[in-house]
Amino acid sequence: MKGLDGLNKKFNKELQIDRFREEYNMSSIRKPRVLITVESVGQVHGEALRRLQEIADVDVVNSSTFSHKNELLQIIGDYEGAIITSNIPFDREVIAKAEKLKVVSRLGVGYDRVDVKTAVERNITVTNAPVLTETVVELVFGLLFAVARNISKADAYVKGGKWKVREERVKFTGVDFFGKTLGIVGLGRVGSLLARRAQSFDMTLLYYDIVRNRALEEELDIQFLPLDVLLSQADFVSIHSPLTEKTRGLISEKELKTMKSSAILINTSRGPVVSETALIKALTEGWIACAGLDVYENEPIHPDSPLLTLDNVVLTPHLGAGTRECNERVVSAAVENTIRVLKGEKPLYPVTS
Repeated sequence: MKGLDGLNKKFNKELQIDRFREEYNMSSIRKPRVLITVESVGQVHGEALRRLQEIADVDVVNSSTFSHKNELLQIIGDYEGAIITSNIPFDREVIAKAEKLKVVSRLGVGYDRVDVKTAVERNITVTNAPVLTETVVELVFGLLFAVARNISKADAYVKGGKWKVREERVKFTGVDFFGKTLGIVGLGRVGSLLARRAQSFDMTLLYYDIVRNRALEEELDIQFLPLDVLLSQADFVSIHSPLTEKTRGLISEKELKTMKSSAILINTSRGPVVSETALIKALTEGWIACAGLDVYENEPIHPDSPLLTLDNVVLTPHLGAGTRECNERVVSAAVENTIRVLKGEKPLYPVTS
């Protein structure tokens, strides 16, 4: 019996040691680290941040600090996840330094500054957050109305105390939106919703896309046309193409000269899709009437840009997704994407398979 008691004591002691080792190993497992770049302190709302902090150590930094690659290169090697704004450069050099990285989640739709090919080679998942469609379309209409009805100029005129004679309001006479022809370049999420909303204005709808969508043509009563033909017929042209090497400079001097002299151009997609130099010339020389821009070749726009001196263009500072509700949706989607990838699950919105 003494021998058996001795064996039991030895077994229990070894079991306690094993349990201690297991508990020690579990408690010493390091959480993955996630870098979040934001444009303002409150951009990542509490609930989303709390969910992410349950499974990761999170660092929230101002995006302007790491919009220059040198600063990003110094820290990116410490992170398994990165949730980034559109101004963060994630090229081959940055990805090469990101030795631990498993996921890059865009706070938004566009991922033109992420080298997706290199990410795939390194087995890094790239995701985006295409949950801002309705909000962007609202801004498109805002720019369309502001330009077509001279709202910005009229506002400045009244606030400047210049409205002395009632009849002087005639100088801000605009053009109708109702019943005109709208040309949409890019019939993706935003372009197709814009077409759907524009139906309430009894507009003739045209579109151009590298991929023709006959189902949407029937559903939305929208006509597919080659780009040059669309540009020659539309009263309003709204750009909704992603930025790729093929779409960079898609709208340049040749295309702008094809448009009606009375036409209005709206761009809320990516600045480089429209040649800024050609657009400035078109607005200055009267190839087209007006433009409304939310995006630019360089952001922020350079203070010496001739666009800032023109009175036939309305400019906004990349506000496409700029509402409280949309920000919450985008952040929640980006965080959920990141959590799922770090857990070994499929993200909600994968860019890479």
